[in-house]
Amino acid sequence: MNHSSDGGRALNHTDRRRTVWLITIFVIIAATGLTYVKWWPYYDKALKAIMEHSIGSSILGMDPGDAAPSWQAAWNYALTYFKAVWKAAVLGILLGTLVQSLLPSQWLLRVLGKTTFGSTAIGGIASIPGMMCSCCAAPIAIGLRKKKVSVGSALAFWIGNPTINPATLVFMTFVLSWKFTVLRLIFGILLTFGVSYLANRFAKEADPVEIDAPQSTDQTDERPLWKRWLTSIGQMLVRVVPAYFIAVLLLGAMQAWMFPHLGAAAGNTLLAVIFFSVMGMLFVIPTAAEIPIIQAFMAAGLGAGPAAALLLTLPAVSLPSLLMVRRSFPKRVLWFVTASVVLLGILCGVAGMLIL
Repeated sequence: MNHSSDGGRALNHTDRRRTVWLITIFVIIAATGLTYVKWWPYYDKALKAIMEHSIGSSILGMDPGDAAPSWQAAWNYALTYFKAVWKAAVLGILLGTLVQSLLPSQWLLRVLGKTTFGSTAIGGIASIPGMMCSCCAAPIAIGLRKKKVSVGSALAFWIGNPTINPATLVFMTFVLSWKFTVLRLIFGILLTFGVSYLANRFAKEADPVEIDAPQSTDQTDERPLWKRWLTSIGQMLVRVVPAYFIAVLLLGAMQAWMFPHLGAAAGNTLLAVIFFSVMGMLFVIPTAAEIPIIQAFMAAGLGAGPAAALLLTLPAVSLPSLLMVRRSFPKRVLWFVTASVVLLGILCGVAGMLIL
């Protein structure tokens, strides 16, 4: 009996040590990638925002609706967009596949596997250092769901990346105003933590989704780590990249219809707030691109209400990112998230009409 007890303790100690090492390796890779792709470039961009009250020109051009829908517009936007996000997209795919092949399943389930608000909060807080757009964070959310973490935790991580991005909040304060920052923070927190937590309720009786059952131990798969990682990355590329690319092209072609020029009289109405809430939810942008877009739109006559709606809906989700995660979350959950983004965008727009 003593020998058996000693052997069990030794095995548990070995498992714990292995878990610590795997988590440490993942954190080092993530921190290195984020330093190169996000943290250091954003430090320079923050200085630019402080000194110049600008972080660059709008990815849509200086005036809304200044070009007719065309495939040339689609191609031009796709080139500009992917040039801005490709490094973060590669990092997102890398981290998403490492979540599947490197992080221990049982540890992830203990931390993020519950449907409690605590697990949702951990997912949202973990998103803060990532500072990714919804499309670049999507592969990581897919990886988390492959490990069977709860819907709320994975959603909070996915949505929190773009909406409570601390770098974006800094840029916003110096380029737009502190009032925009307060609105974004309030509604971003409601979306990241509140909507994600409530989404757990929609997942309980939803249709099953295509995620792998967690193994009782991570040693069940006896393939070498590199083989498991290559399998994960192959599946990720096949499932994610085609829909991502096609959706970006489609939205690029339609941008002139989605963001028409509105005169000053029509640019600050409730109808405009609703319209731009829906369009902002569908459209796809790089991280923090909503700031110069709003800056340019307001200079062209767009009112504070629609601008405040875009402040939340543009970064939160997009048609491409929703298509990317469609197999990882129940349909009811994604419809709930989509409707919540639009509704909170409208409320943010109404608040903007009153205080901006």
